[in-house]
Amino acid sequence: MNNENYVITISRQFASMGRSIAQQTSQMLGIDFLDRDIVEATASRMGYPVSVISDEEENAKSTFFKRRFPLGSGMASIKDEIFAVQSSIIRDFAAKGPCIIVGRCADSVLRDYNNHLNVYVYAPYEARKKNCTEKLFMDEKTAVRSIQEIDTARENYQRKYCPEIKSIFDEKDIMIDSSAFGVEGTAKILVGIARKKFELD
Repeated sequence: MNNENYVITISRQFASMGRSIAQQTSQMLGIDFLDRDIVEATASRMGYPVSVISDEEENAKSTFFKRRFPLGSGMASIKDEIFAVQSSIIRDFAAKGPCIIVGRCADSVLRDYNNHLNVYVYAPYEARKKNCTEKLFMDEKTAVRSIQEIDTARENYQRKYCPEIKSIFDEKDIMIDSSAFGVEGTAKILVGIARKKFELD
């Protein structure tokens, strides 16, 4: 196996099963899967509870900062600090060894990193709604609302912190419809591509 570090970043539409695909891909390749680890490391560095960082990055639901800044003053700087800390943590993880990083604009954060593969996982709306009800156990009303709200939140997050990315095509090496292959099938495809790109034995 190539000893040089490599990183696979996976960004995804909500309910396209991108996180599950990332987990399976990491298992097949035998490399680290990083998602909640980034949240935990961010909370540790900033001295906040994990739940606060998790809520804050998921569409600013956290009441913690709203109580601290009831008029909104200071909240923007906290969001900026969270992004800066997470970006530093992402670079640290990438420097340690081969890994898969989910979300958090990792493709943009690591755009100057030499050895990376940037993947975007998507699926048709109806397939995502079905995933919400059958795999995430939501009722249909919640599924429809979640798809709209989370897609919008992710788009706004990217627009704010990665303005150089003008469309979903930017910074992406591969775009794949997970509904066409399923979680395991999509993971197998990504493993094959990674082995070829990174010259893995």
